[in-house]
Parts: sequence; structure tokens; C-alpha cells
Amino acid sequence: MATDRVLCGSSSEIERGEEQEEQQQEHDSEAKLLRDRFRLSAISIAESEASKNGMEISKVLVSCIADLAYKFTEGLAKDLQLFAQHANRKCVNMEDVILSAHRNEHVSSYLRTFSNDLKARDPSSERKRKKEAKKNDKATI
Repeated sequence: MATDRVLCGSSSEIERGEEQEEQQQEHDSEAKLLRDRFRLSAISIAESEASKNGMEISKVLVSCIADLAYKFTEGLAKDLQLFAQHANRKCVNMEDVILSAHRNEHVSSYLRTFSNDLKARDPSSERKRKKEAKKNDKATI
């Protein structure tokens, strides 16, 4: 009888396994939908740029570009997640994005300029964050 439990598992373990499997299937279908939408957007952009420049582009090439862009985006997402974790944060911020572009000086400088422009437009949010940080510092002392 003890072997029956080991082989079959308890009903709660089976239910947890089924829930995990359902969640995995749901995650997989969402990931596939996201990939397909990304791919369609990339194809649309490539075709639009080709027609703007009076060029024709093969379907195979467009498909390869879309797949390459998706793979790059997956890697970028992983890097951003790791940068945030390294800083003991759960959310990615603008500094993580700028850091991810450090190998491309042009993109990096563009992102810094964009970030500074955003900060210049909304200086009140920066002040609020500083005030909250000071309050938290006083509370921990």
C-alpha cells in the first residue's frame, strides 16, 4: 500500500501537477501569440520600409529578419531582468535599458538623451521619489 502512494502520489499532489501543467500551457499559448504578433509587426515594418524606398523584399528574408528581431528581443529581456535582479529590484528601469545598450555608443547616447528629456518634462516625479527616499531613510535609522 505504501508503494501505491509513492507511485500514484496524493490527490493534492496530482491536482498541483495538473494546475502547473495548465499554467504552463496557458503561458506557452500566450508566448506563441506574442511571438506571432511581434513577427507580424516586424514583417509589416520591413515591407513598409521596402516600399518606401522603392524596393522589393523576399518573403524569406522578411521572415528571417522577423525571427532575428524576436530572438534579439528575448535576449534583451533576459539581460534587463538580470540587471534589475543584480540591483535587488523586481522592476526594470531606464538605467537598465541604457546599460543594455552600452556596446552601441550611438544607441546608448540616444537613450541617455531621451531619458534626460523625459526627466526634464516631469521634474515633479523626480522630487517625489527623492522625498519618499528621504522619508524611508529616516524611518530606518
